[in-house]
Order: sequence, then C-alpha cells, then structure tokens
Amino acid sequence: MGKVTPFLMFQEGNAEEAMNFYTSIIEDSHITSIVRYGANEGGDEGTVMKAAFSLKGQEFMCIDSKVKHQFSFTPSFSIYINCDTEDEINTLYQKLMDGGQALMPIGDYGFSKRFGWLNDRFGISWQLNLSL
Repeated sequence: MGKVTPFLMFQEGNAEEAMNFYTSIIEDSHITSIVRYGANEGGDEGTVMKAAFSLKGQEFMCIDSKVKHQFSFTPSFSIYINCDTEDEINTLYQKLMDGGQALMPIGDYGFSKRFGWLNDRFGISWQLNLSL
C-alpha cells in the first residue's frame, strides 16, 4: 500500500487558486505538480485535472470537478495546524478568514488557551491551535 493522502475536489474551477493561496501563507510549502485538461479532455480546458501540493511536508492532492455535485466540503474534515506563536496563529487566521466564515473565533476554549476554527473562501475547514 502507498501512503495515505488527503484529496480535495473543487467544484468552482479554483483548485489552482487555492493551492497558490495555501502555499503562499504557510511557510515551507509548495506545489509539486499540476496536470491541466486540454481541449476535449473531459474537463474545462486549462482547469486542474490532477495536482499535488505540500503544506509543511503534508502532501495533498486536488482536482477541479466539471461535474456539479450535491455536496461540498464539510467542517467535519479539517486541516489542523499547531502554531508556534500568537503572531503566527493570528496572521494565519486573518488570511484564511478573508472571504471565509468563522466557526469558532480565536479564543480560550478550555482545551486550548488560543484556538480558532474556520472555513476559508474555498470551503476548506481549518483548525488553528497555539502550542504553548
């Protein structure tokens, strides 16, 4: 068996935009590969047929789906990040919140002195925790 990799399906043709955004705000992150649909290949030409990216060493795969499904991303699956500093959690939270939706604004929730949970503008759910 190969490794287990989270796989994200974007329905609005914004997989590449999301990858660029995530790799720009999380250090030590990069896009590994992008294969785009060509003319007459089952997807809108130029959109992502298959791509891979890495966030702090965690690999992800993603696609743009031409098919509109009755489902999207759900907060029951989220990307969890332990931040090292208050500045790091605050900056990351603000950048991810741009066009997003707070599920649990940054605060002290008992299990953590500084924690926030949100959906970003692409619908991906993030949990940010300050490691103390």
